[in-house]
Amino acid sequence: MAKKIRVLIIDDSASVRQTLTHVLEQDPDIEIMAVASDPFVAARKLLEEIPDVITLDVEMPRMDGITFLRKLMSQRPIPVVMCSSLTEAGSETLIQALEAGAVDVILKSKIGAADSLADDAMRIREVVKSASHARLTTVRRAAGTIRSASAEGPAKKLTADVMLPPPTGRAMAKTTEMVVCVGASTGGTEALREFLEELPANAPGMVIVQHMPEKFTAAFAKRLNGLCEVEVKEAVDGDPVLRGHVLIAPGDKHMLLERQGARYYVSVKTGPLVSRHRPSVDVLFRSAARSAGSNAMGIIMTGMGDDGARGMLEMHQAGAYTVAQDEASSVVFGMPKEAIAKGGVDRILPLDQIAREVLITQQKF
Repeated sequence: MAKKIRVLIIDDSASVRQTLTHVLEQDPDIEIMAVASDPFVAARKLLEEIPDVITLDVEMPRMDGITFLRKLMSQRPIPVVMCSSLTEAGSETLIQALEAGAVDVILKSKIGAADSLADDAMRIREVVKSASHARLTTVRRAAGTIRSASAEGPAKKLTADVMLPPPTGRAMAKTTEMVVCVGASTGGTEALREFLEELPANAPGMVIVQHMPEKFTAAFAKRLNGLCEVEVKEAVDGDPVLRGHVLIAPGDKHMLLERQGARYYVSVKTGPLVSRHRPSVDVLFRSAARSAGSNAMGIIMTGMGDDGARGMLEMHQAGAYTVAQDEASSVVFGMPKEAIAKGGVDRILPLDQIAREVLITQQKF
């Protein structure tokens, strides 16, 4: 029998502890090792046994979750999934959690709202399973994605067909500007920071999908803008794609690349989940295959699942140059692995070489 994923739940709300236990134990591959009402109780349990994954509340008595997370990562890195509320103030706190080493985040409508956790049971189980695959050597430096607790549920896994038709196969006229399309999930927030910090102010225009819910993408883009030479912002419908500018898809919205003459811009739309995500990398990549063709460069980074794999193949078939992050530098080698398996990747590179590859490719335009 395969070894089960052992989980330690840390939350001061008894109802949340009970609901998370019930939700996670519905999966035969997961078992609850223990529960704790605060970090001090958790620390005693960690002396007895080490879990595979910890779910950690942000606001707790005696010690907050961020402080505990930092102490844990400095002493014994363990994949941690934060559990918090979706608020404007909370978005800044959870960005700090990702910087401190949290692999992923589960959101609930408010602290202690057990119903919102039950509504999103399958996604919560997927988050924990994803976290269990995180490479421990990178957990301390690499942050993850944020999964929202949505009443929409997992239902049928839809493709990009629900948002736009497949590429026509017609060759796109070559332009003097290239556009870079990037997709990332678990581990992506810090991977994107490292990547974007290496780019100069005149880097090619870029559009990015990082799996995040609404409100968090604005805080994420603001953080990156303060660290990078390129200008980074959360995308708004109709924003132009310009050299030296990076557009981050807003949470809970799909972002598509559009073209009018030689000008590229983004379209931000509502729509169903695609590959169980909104925003979806598949949607962005397919739109790039249709609108940019060989004028585009596609990059797929660390993440669990297969979102982006089909879209990257379509970009590749449309003449775009495509790159996947390698396994050694990925927190979770899921999305890149699936893209490689589908045959849509031209080159596999470690994270610290991807920015240089972008600039080399730019010189060919």
